[in-house]
Amino acid sequence: MAFHEVRFPDNISRGARGGPERRTQIVELASGDEERNASWANSRRRYDVAYGIRRADDLAAVVAFFEARNGRLYGFRFKDWADYKSCAPSQTPSATDQVIGTGDGTTTAFQLVKRYTSGSQTWVRTITKPVAGTVTVAIDGVEQATGWSVDTTTGIVSFTTAPASGAAITAGFAFDVSVRFDTDTLDVTLDIERLGSITSIPLMEIRR
Repeated sequence: MAFHEVRFPDNISRGARGGPERRTQIVELASGDEERNASWANSRRRYDVAYGIRRADDLAAVVAFFEARNGRLYGFRFKDWADYKSCAPSQTPSATDQVIGTGDGTTTAFQLVKRYTSGSQTWVRTITKPVAGTVTVAIDGVEQATGWSVDTTTGIVSFTTAPASGAAITAGFAFDVSVRFDTDTLDVTLDIERLGSITSIPLMEIRR
């Protein structure tokens, strides 16, 4: 899938609106009861970055970014300021934040994930775009300075030597979301003071 490993401007994404979306089918029965069925196993995120444009220079930056991505053709990285770390928003990522696997003495590759838990329910999100330089890894709670590497384009952590059987593999990280523009048109408005605005610039998460 066509993708550019470049991040949408942070100063504009900080003012964006959006969040997770799910697809649920609801059938209302004659009795008034409901039957609900989840069409998607995983959520997908949508954003509108028009709200982050404050200056004419921001507008120019967005237009340039849009043109360089050929509209909807190429995906790119986006920082969701409401959810971009393996830990709570007020904390700093640490190597024990998220369990990414259990050693079996053979497996050397583990996918970064983030867990969302409420009560007894947990949803596991695959993290494919960790931010370079932010990933830390631990085995059984002991941070590992060497002996592993991470692919920042896939989120896969690879060990030089397979962790021992039963060892808990954990990681901490910051991450981006894979998105694309959800429009091939930018409707730009300029007022008499040459200040610009765009009514809507929708982005959609790419689920890979």
